[in-house]
Amino acid sequence: MTGDFRRYLFPHDHPRLSEIRGLDAAEYARVASRPGTFTGGLIAGWTPLYRRPFRGVTENGTLRRDVHLPTPARPSEAAPVAAMVDAAEVLLSMLDESDRTRLCHGVDAVEWQTWANPEFLQFDTGIRLERTTGAVRGAVLDLVRASLSPDGYETVRNTMRINGFLGATVDLPTILGEWSYNVALYGRPHLTEPWGWQLFGHHLAVNCLVVDGRMTIGPAFLGAEPDEIDAGPHAGVRTLGRHTAAMRRVMAALDPAQRARATVYRHMVDPAMPPGRVHPGDERHLAGAFQDNRVIPFEGIRVADTTETARHAVHDAVAAFLHLLPDGPRRAALRDIAVHRDETWFCWIGGHGEQDVFYARIQSPAILLEVDHHCGVFLDYDEPKPFHVHTVLRIPHGNDYGRAWIRHRRQSASPHS
Repeated sequence: MTGDFRRYLFPHDHPRLSEIRGLDAAEYARVASRPGTFTGGLIAGWTPLYRRPFRGVTENGTLRRDVHLPTPARPSEAAPVAAMVDAAEVLLSMLDESDRTRLCHGVDAVEWQTWANPEFLQFDTGIRLERTTGAVRGAVLDLVRASLSPDGYETVRNTMRINGFLGATVDLPTILGEWSYNVALYGRPHLTEPWGWQLFGHHLAVNCLVVDGRMTIGPAFLGAEPDEIDAGPHAGVRTLGRHTAAMRRVMAALDPAQRARATVYRHMVDPAMPPGRVHPGDERHLAGAFQDNRVIPFEGIRVADTTETARHAVHDAVAAFLHLLPDGPRRAALRDIAVHRDETWFCWIGGHGEQDVFYARIQSPAILLEVDHHCGVFLDYDEPKPFHVHTVLRIPHGNDYGRAWIRHRRQSASPHS
């Protein structure tokens, strides 16, 4: 229901809001990291994870080297690399030496892994959009636009706009703003060599790498609280309806016995869950920020054992998550994912009704996708609501951040490989 989130607004003077109102990103980061606080506990748990040697998400702890082979893009599937290079060079030309140094990292630098989706700034990687000029922000957006599909670019922009809308609605504009995001470059912009960019902040992270015309955008995180703008110049904007609807269609396409097999827990917080299954910050999703090496076993039902309608629905759900990619790279990604269709699994937590909140995951050796409804953070509710959504996209077996492609390329170039 449009505007339903307004029933859950905190009073303006509620301590949840008033105690942080007026803080800027750096000040809030210091407050959020204090030991003994909820956010401080999250930061303490996440901070050491990003420095662990990168392997990638797997289903069983064994890294497969045959999943992401470094074949150059077919002509019809090539990423818009020339336009990306041009946009990146314009951005670099606008920065002074200090900002260029902050912006630029090695193509496989550990800084890739510092992205996070909470509103507090845990790692100040790259340059902060709210601290720079309108011209630089415009150049960053031009790079994002040149890289993604038109639809994907609008999703990114609308996620940023929703964040600004939330900040205006709860009067926290210095913490929740349209420009409360960091951008970084990895590698040197080049037509064939590996390089990419990263944009991250509250409810948004995109990690885009290109090499030999191939493109990957994993990890990617899209979220929203609320998942709509119901007033102002952008009224009517929504971002994550396609993700939730696509997962519901998969569930609806299963027969009753298959639906029961797919449902690993009936309730969002279920007595049958093992300790830690619901994380204080991530809630039910498993592959979010700092989980680059997590072992996430297949659960639920193997998609090959479902109905033909369900198999088509899974394909459509994967395509919906990949809408950030331009047409050519999206076709290439779907082709690579199809190779593993017999190793693809679907699982569900929660109710099956049209208005029920839920968690769902599609997982194979080539892709991992999650949708999870969450409890309130800046709105006042203790049970998950349909208008607070988190989605995660991962490229398992080592190709988050394009690392598998980079590794293969270096090995093929080495005389000792």
